[in-house]
Amino acid sequence: MTVIPHEVLFGNPAYLKPEVSPDGRSLFFLAPHEGVMNVWTAPVGDPGAATPVTDDRGRGIRLFGVCHDNRTLFHLRDRDGDESWRLYLVDLATGAERCATPFDGVQARILTHNRRHPGTILLGLNRNRPNLHDVYRLDLATAELTEVATNPGYLSWIIDADLNVRGGTRMHPDGSLTIHVDDTVLEVPYEDVMTTRVLGFSADSSTYYLQSSIDANASRLFAVDVATGTHTLLAEHPVHDIRQVEVHPETGVPQAVIFAGDRDERLFLDETYAKDLDRITTALHHLDAEVYADRAAPVWTITAVTGAGPLLYYVYDPSREQLTYLFNHQPALDAYELARMEPFTFTARDGVPVHGYVTWPLNCSGPVPAVVNVHGGPWSRNFFGFDEEAQLLANRGYACIQVNYRGSTGYGKRFRNLGARQWGAAMHTDLLDAVTHLTTTSAIDPARVAIMGCSYGGYAALAGAAFTPDVFACAIDLCGPSSLLTMLAAGAPYRTPLTAFMYAQVGDPELDADMLWARSPLSRINDITIPILIAQGANDVRVPRSEAEQIVEALRHKGLPHEYLLFPDEGHGLARPHNRQTYYTAVERFLATHLSPKGPPCAPGTPPAVGETSSTASASSAP
Repeated sequence: MTVIPHEVLFGNPAYLKPEVSPDGRSLFFLAPHEGVMNVWTAPVGDPGAATPVTDDRGRGIRLFGVCHDNRTLFHLRDRDGDESWRLYLVDLATGAERCATPFDGVQARILTHNRRHPGTILLGLNRNRPNLHDVYRLDLATAELTEVATNPGYLSWIIDADLNVRGGTRMHPDGSLTIHVDDTVLEVPYEDVMTTRVLGFSADSSTYYLQSSIDANASRLFAVDVATGTHTLLAEHPVHDIRQVEVHPETGVPQAVIFAGDRDERLFLDETYAKDLDRITTALHHLDAEVYADRAAPVWTITAVTGAGPLLYYVYDPSREQLTYLFNHQPALDAYELARMEPFTFTARDGVPVHGYVTWPLNCSGPVPAVVNVHGGPWSRNFFGFDEEAQLLANRGYACIQVNYRGSTGYGKRFRNLGARQWGAAMHTDLLDAVTHLTTTSAIDPARVAIMGCSYGGYAALAGAAFTPDVFACAIDLCGPSSLLTMLAAGAPYRTPLTAFMYAQVGDPELDADMLWARSPLSRINDITIPILIAQGANDVRVPRSEAEQIVEALRHKGLPHEYLLFPDEGHGLARPHNRQTYYTAVERFLATHLSPKGPPCAPGTPPAVGETSSTASASSAP
């Protein structure tokens, strides 16, 4: 098996996020310029003639867009991961760049921009109060900012197609939410907050589209008549939540709904769009890919996501019914055989079905060493598709286990709310039960299992080391909290509107201090017996540097085995390619040392067969 270099997996992608200008003439995408991710442009029919539009020399550009005036490009940049995003405008005719929000310590959020108002962007800025974003109108021609709405305490704003502020969402101390639209209110119970929101308005602003799980387990799509308040059900799924609603770029009317299963499930609401996408998926059927369309321009950009290869990008001209290949996100990967992500299901110790994915090393027969790679959030999930970490692990001979533990999104509100106040408890035992299930099937070696993750996943790794060191041989934490009490007390001011949500989901420090401390890895420092690798961005405003350093100091004081990597120019996660390669070099060395491989981890054969089963995992160690 050929070793895939770190720079191929974790260096800059060759291409990323292509989009076509609103007039359909120019292609824009992210690509390295002088070693840093920047925006490039080319004629739609000649991507090889691309030239750079921006010249960032820092952490690189990740978010950009072409305005509907076909003259202005916008992008956001922060400073070394501090999340104080500034908005920059580039004149595509002259190449001149200017900062539209040159304010220290202020975070810019793009609220809306559309084809009906090509010269205007509405922004959210916490310029007046650090914990609340007011609404500002940005004139693209003059860069003039005008405040149009002062925040009365909203968590988010609701704005129609004519850029009128129609209301917002307000969170309450018990974690419930009120949605305000004009003079009407919708009370959202705590259990429905994460799956109920206004998605947008029709072009004439007479209808808004509501995603809601109220009175259902999984979120549904409704059209709501503004004048009468009448709700019309447009789409629902018996099990899975809505992942995405695809709307007509001019009318704003939903044309398809994507439901978040183990593989995406798309329900079409518009026959014309269904026929176009059928032509595209028929042309790409050999890839067994999930297909996504960006239809903001007359020529669409298409992304095909497979479980065993790089992202593939195309353009599609619906007027000609013509699909044209552009490039993949990392052509260097074409030289290597990649492993495939496969869904699996097991039943947790309390009878709850839990889903996840395993990426197996190629040409291996079990039992193989494994890494439980825990997703962050935790109110997110793993999806089917290309995953750099999974490919690294599989390429080095480890099974990469990614569990959508309770609390993860996509599987309905009952499953998601089973994760409430279960940090270090049932959310953790789901991970243990996945290991038990795969061990029972002889797929993995129980003596050679590691746990790793970022953010909540980093917390889970520390919890694995502190609560269940008998299950894991080593742990890797990137930007994970070590104490739930200090985590809840910290964070950037603009995150304070989420306080009630965090207290409801994790615990209230005043009412639940003992529970929160007991579920903090720092509280069980004396129980840690396995090696830990800890990595942290110095400028992290979500999980501050102190979360890493307090457990590192405790490990050092107790003489426990650990390594610590601090990245002075990073925030929550790692963006710079050099830092990413440094981190994953340490990860690979750490795993090779502490999983104690006994000779080659793989032998000729086939990956273990682990599909959808319902065998109940036996109880293993729990905190």
